[in-house]
Order: sequence, then C-alpha cells, then structure tokens
Amino acid sequence: MTESTEYTPPKVWTWNKENGGAFANINRPIAGPTHDKELPVGKHPFQLYSLGTPNGVKVTIMLEELLELGHKDAEYDAWLIRINQGDQFGSGFVEVNPNSKIPALLDRSGPEPIRVFESGAILMHLAEKFGEFLPTDTAARAECLSWLFWQMGSAPFLGGGFGHFFAYAPIKIEYAIDRYAMEVKRQLDVLDRRLAESEYLGGDAYTIADIATWPWYGALAKGLAYDAGEFLQVQEYKNVQRWTDQIAARPAVIRGRMVNRVSGDPATQLHERHDAEDFLTKTQDKLAPAD
Repeated sequence: MTESTEYTPPKVWTWNKENGGAFANINRPIAGPTHDKELPVGKHPFQLYSLGTPNGVKVTIMLEELLELGHKDAEYDAWLIRINQGDQFGSGFVEVNPNSKIPALLDRSGPEPIRVFESGAILMHLAEKFGEFLPTDTAARAECLSWLFWQMGSAPFLGGGFGHFFAYAPIKIEYAIDRYAMEVKRQLDVLDRRLAESEYLGGDAYTIADIATWPWYGALAKGLAYDAGEFLQVQEYKNVQRWTDQIAARPAVIRGRMVNRVSGDPATQLHERHDAEDFLTKTQDKLAPAD
C-alpha cells in the first residue's frame, strides 16, 4: 500500500520557514519592518517605490498616460524596490505602506506628503487628482469602478492561486492547480464576454479599469505569465486578445512596462526612472559595459 500523502492540519499552526516555495525567504506571518532604511526622495511631485510586476506596472502606465496627455505635474521618480531582497520591509517603506507590498506612492504635490498604497487606490487617487481615465457620468463611473474592483478581487486567484501552485510551489498539487486553473479560465471567459460587447472594460473609453487589468490578464493572454499559455489555451479568448494588443500598442503603456523592470530584454529594462530622457539613455542595455 502506498503511504498516504494527505495532510492533516495540526491543532495549532506554526511557521515553517523551509516550506514556502520560491518566496520562502521573504514570506512571514508578521508585519512591520525588519531593518532601518530610509527611502530616497527625488525632485518630482510623485515618488513611486515599486517593481515591474503586474501591480507595479499599473501605476507606471498610469503616470506615463498622464504625461502623454500633457499633465506635467504628473512627473515622477520611480525607485526600485527589490522584493526578493526584502526592500519592502525597510522602515521607510513600511511607513508608506504598512502592508509591505509594492507599489507605494508618496504624493508630495501639496503642502503635506500623502501616502497612497494598494494599486487600485493609487489609480483612483491619480485619476481623481488629474480628472483623467475615470468617467464623471454616474453610470459610466459605476461600470468603470466595478471592473476596477473586479480586477482587485480576481487577480489574487490568478497570481497567488494559479501562478503559485502552477509555477512556484515546491511540489505540484493536482487539486490546487485544477482548482485555480478552472477559476482563471472562468475569469478569462468573464473578460472575453464583456469585451465582445464593449471596446474597453468600462465602455467605449479607456479607463483605470483597463490600466489595472491589462498587466495581469494581457500578460496571461500572450502566454507570458507563468508560461501557462498553452496549458490554459489562452488563444481561445479572441476578444481578450484584441483588447490586449490594442492596449499594448499605446506609447505610454510601452514606456510604463519598462519602468522598474528587472527581467527580460535589457533594452526593455529601466530600473529607475527620474526623467523622460531616461528611456533613451538609461535602459540596461545602454548602461551595460562595452565589450
């Protein structure tokens, strides 16, 4: 008889540092800083502390879209937070985001700095501040915000659920992968049905709902997330594919994807962004030593 591998939870859970998979070195069951480290502050109204993950990309795309529209007051410094090295647990970062997650924004445009954390809150803060990408009509605003919060509630099933068990967990668990694959396929179907009837998620206009959703589900639609495109048969979702390509072609999106990026083609990596010219002079391929 094969020994059972079924897990029986103990009466009291205890933290096993060696049982966290790919992110065991940074995951812990307590909050607060682990070390003292002040955050750098640049010259621009907005100070962003982030990494080029889907949640981080939401904010850099938003800021680049605002600059594309001519909002010079949306200039920002983007500082790199290497979460795999525990930068998010520094005392300065925890002051801006007590949840120790990227992205975190410090709005220094007024008399007193305002901290904003959680990517959806940052998008709303910027949209309301500049009057862009968030409809003012009551019905259109409700539709946009419904899809924004749909993304905030759905993405954890994609990332922490499917992505973790499919790509990062120390062992492959069929039940967990099947459970989350089913949910992610359902989410893609939700998006595909909506985009069959509407150009963008909120309606005819591009909004923060699209800016929030595209980094997660656009990457998934192109097979770039967790190398799971074939597994999930993402090409079947034709309307999601159309929407993904349409947004990917926007100049601000192209730039926003580069900021705080630390993987992939060096020409697409701009580890820190302090001026618009950095896209031309400071991508990692241009900073690499000559052979």
